[in-house]
Amino acid sequence: MGDDMDLFSYSTEKNNKSNSPLAVRMRPRNFDEFIGHEETVGKTRFLRKMIDSDTIPSMIIFGPPGTGKTTLAQMIATTTNSHFEKLNAVSAGIADIRKIVEAAKERVKFYQKRTIVFIDEIHRFNKGQQDVLLPYVEDGRLILIGATTENPYFEVNLPLLSRVRIVRLTLLTNEEIALILKQALTDTERGLGLFHLTCSEEMLYTIAAVGAGDARVSLNILEQASAMLPSGGQINEGIIKEIIGEKLQAYDKSGDNHYDTTSAFIKSMRGSDPDAALHYLARMLVAGENLNFIARRIAICAAEDVGNADPQALVIAMAAMQAVQFLGMPEARIPLAQAVTYVAAAPKSNAAYMAIDAAIHDVKSKNCGQVPLHLRDAHYKGAAKLGHGTEYLYPHNFENNFTKQQYLPNELKNSRYYIPTENGNEKTIKTRLQQCWGGKD
Repeated sequence: MGDDMDLFSYSTEKNNKSNSPLAVRMRPRNFDEFIGHEETVGKTRFLRKMIDSDTIPSMIIFGPPGTGKTTLAQMIATTTNSHFEKLNAVSAGIADIRKIVEAAKERVKFYQKRTIVFIDEIHRFNKGQQDVLLPYVEDGRLILIGATTENPYFEVNLPLLSRVRIVRLTLLTNEEIALILKQALTDTERGLGLFHLTCSEEMLYTIAAVGAGDARVSLNILEQASAMLPSGGQINEGIIKEIIGEKLQAYDKSGDNHYDTTSAFIKSMRGSDPDAALHYLARMLVAGENLNFIARRIAICAAEDVGNADPQALVIAMAAMQAVQFLGMPEARIPLAQAVTYVAAAPKSNAAYMAIDAAIHDVKSKNCGQVPLHLRDAHYKGAAKLGHGTEYLYPHNFENNFTKQQYLPNELKNSRYYIPTENGNEKTIKTRLQQCWGGKD
């Protein structure tokens, strides 16, 4: 580790102090202590090999809270010989980025040393901030490591996205979280080992199940339990129930109930049974499930399973998501119930969902050709000489604001992705498209 690692070295030292939360103290310091994500950072995986050889590529790490995004970045910081900088997208601005870039240029010029910049919550960077990073990531002056809980394909600009690797961290399994809890119980340096507490495998799995894939939540519960016991005490169901209350009643010992309930919730909305959907919503609310998690499932169902059969479903689902953040519990249950019943009762179509997946498949697997000349940008001097836009037919100049012309590249001109159903509003859409195109064969 280089001498210029003061930021993370200081952070690690500070976090290891006894007054730091257990979840912070137990952050893995190296890959030997890192539990889970074998498919991403296992010894034989590409990313791990790149880290071990200190040829780290620019990347964006995304996944739910508590899955190890910041921990992975911190481990990279302690293994690289590059200079490491950390920014938080909530508080950092363009001036901060430019300052790091200037220092990086000097570092390369005088010391032949690369700079890695870690940006937490990168989805909070606006387009302008992301655009500032682009040329420096492209020419290698900066190695970017971003972390986000949001899907980067929706939150990060496409030009920047095309220059980084996407590293996805999924929720940890109950088995993995139970191992992390056991490690915390026995670690005498950073964990609870000096208290000589005991906890059965069953209770470890119970705590892991309540954490629902978030190691930080489970470690917080374990720490609270330890605070209620004398040295040598036993963590039992009574202690855990006192900490988490009703949550314990809503999760079984194996933790499968969390995922089963979520699955049943979505399938009940998809299956147009509002009563069943409300039942599973109630289970999740009583269990203390994350409200944003619930709201996201409703929004996904509105887009995936209702789609254009009733476009209002997504509007209501997104309004409920905003209302949940504004209201909090217990009032948040009301807009959630409104959205759930609307989505469940709405006519169903997955045509848009199937269409985009088919289109993405073609883009990834076929030579899709060039954008047709008549559709290319014609808003600059010299475009006409290249034939760009000269034969474009402006639909509003024609009857019913429509005229037939080719929009897909030649290589895909007969492709059809969106096939509307006869359900709800989509029947009207289908009729109009047939009137316009006849039968796009």
